[in-house]
Amino acid sequence: MLRNNISDLVAFVAVARQRSFTKAAVQLGVSQSALSHTMRLLEARLGVRLLARTTRAVSLTEAGERLLSGIGGQLDEIEAQVEALSELRDKPAGTIRISASDYAIKHVLWPKLRQFLPNYPDIKVELILDNGLTDIVTERFDAGVRMGEHLAKDMISARIGPDFCLAVVGAPSYFDDRPEPVHPKDLVNHTCINFRLPSSGGFYAWEFEEEGREIKIRVDGQLAFNNIFDALDATLDGFGLAYIPEEIILPYVQQKRLVRVLQKWSPYWDGFYLYYPSRRQSSPAFAALVQALRHHT
Repeated sequence: MLRNNISDLVAFVAVARQRSFTKAAVQLGVSQSALSHTMRLLEARLGVRLLARTTRAVSLTEAGERLLSGIGGQLDEIEAQVEALSELRDKPAGTIRISASDYAIKHVLWPKLRQFLPNYPDIKVELILDNGLTDIVTERFDAGVRMGEHLAKDMISARIGPDFCLAVVGAPSYFDDRPEPVHPKDLVNHTCINFRLPSSGGFYAWEFEEEGREIKIRVDGQLAFNNIFDALDATLDGFGLAYIPEEIILPYVQQKRLVRVLQKWSPYWDGFYLYYPSRRQSSPAFAALVQALRHHT
C-alpha cells in the first residue's frame, strides 16, 4: 500500500503543513483541483477523514494530526537521504532554501555566496526575504538566519556574522530646523520612521543602553516599513529619523548624506546565525554551504 500511496502521502504532508491547498499546490507544482482530488482519494482509501476544509482554511482532524506526526519527519529524512546521494557525484549538488531578513541577505549572506556559488555550479540557493520569525520546518526551508538571541533551542546553529549595532540617523535637511536628540528619550519629540515586526504585527521599540540598563523607546512618525532599505531611502529623503544597522549607514555618514546621533547609547547585539534541523547535516551540498558561511574572528 505504501508503494502505491507514497506520492499521496507527500501531498498530504504538504497540505497539512501549509494549511492551504493553494500554497501546497504551488509547492508541489500541481493544480489545486488535482491536489484536492488526490486528498479525497487518499481519505477514501484510508477510510478516515484527514482534513477539515472550510472556505477560508484547512485544518487537520485527529486522524490527520496523527498521520502528520507519524510520517512527516520520516518523509523529511527520506528526502534528506536521497539528496545525500549527491556525494557520489563529482561535486555536491541540490537546492537549498534559506529564510532570512533583508539586511542578512544583502550584508551577511550575499558577500559570501557570490564567492561560494561559482565553485559549486550544481548547488542552487533560494533566498526568501522574511523579516519575521518563520517556522522553517513547517514552511519547508532548509535553514533560516536569525540573531543569536532568537534561535530556537532544538536547532543546530552556525555563526555567520559578527556582532552589530543599530544607528539612529537622519538627513542633514531633517536637522535644519530641529535640534539633534541628546538622549534616547528625546526621540519622542522627533519624527521617526517605524519598522513593522511581521511576527508580532507591532512596531519595533528602539532599544538602547544606559549604564547597563536597557531603555526601550516607542517612536512615532508618518512612515512605517517592513523593509530596512525602504526605511533608509525615506531617511535619506529627510522624512525622519531611523534606526538602521550600522554597516548600512556608514557610507552615507561618511558622504555626509546622513547624520548619526545617540551613538553612545546604541548597544552591540549578538550577530547572525544560520540555524537548521539536524537532518540537514547529511547533505554534502548543505555541509559545504555551512562551511562557506561560517564567521571567522
